[in-house]
Amino acid sequence: MQQTRSVEVGTGLFVLLGMGALFFLTTQTTGGDDFTAEETFTVEARFENIGSLRNRAPVAMSGVTIGRVTDVQFDPITLEAVVSFVIDSQFDQIPDDSDASVLTSGILGSQYIGLQAGGSDTYLEDGSEILFTQSAIVLENLIGKFLVNAGSDNDE
Repeated sequence: MQQTRSVEVGTGLFVLLGMGALFFLTTQTTGGDDFTAEETFTVEARFENIGSLRNRAPVAMSGVTIGRVTDVQFDPITLEAVVSFVIDSQFDQIPDDSDASVLTSGILGSQYIGLQAGGSDTYLEDGSEILFTQSAIVLENLIGKFLVNAGSDNDE
């Protein structure tokens, strides 16, 4: 009887420890690096497909978070997604011909906007629009194309 009680206590502690580890992991992976800036400027970009990009998604350049997505809208006239984001004012020398891409953290991670610098002598400012954009790569579409191509190769 004593052995059964110790097995129950051990199992309970194991489950409790597992739940604690899961809670810790959840808090570390969701919203861990909050973007805070005293002064920002707003920039806009249009994409054909933004995948699962959401508000508060990071805006990064060279791997460094320099801003956050503030708004995602759909333009019914151009049939594009219009993404507004803020950039910390200390990064005020980003060329206005830079391009914006919707990228994914890891294979199945969250999506964010990645900026690549252009070569212009004029810089992004409040109200600017980035004209060069690259939409999100949708994993389901790639898998579908692969399966269609693999199926057509077998038919020959």
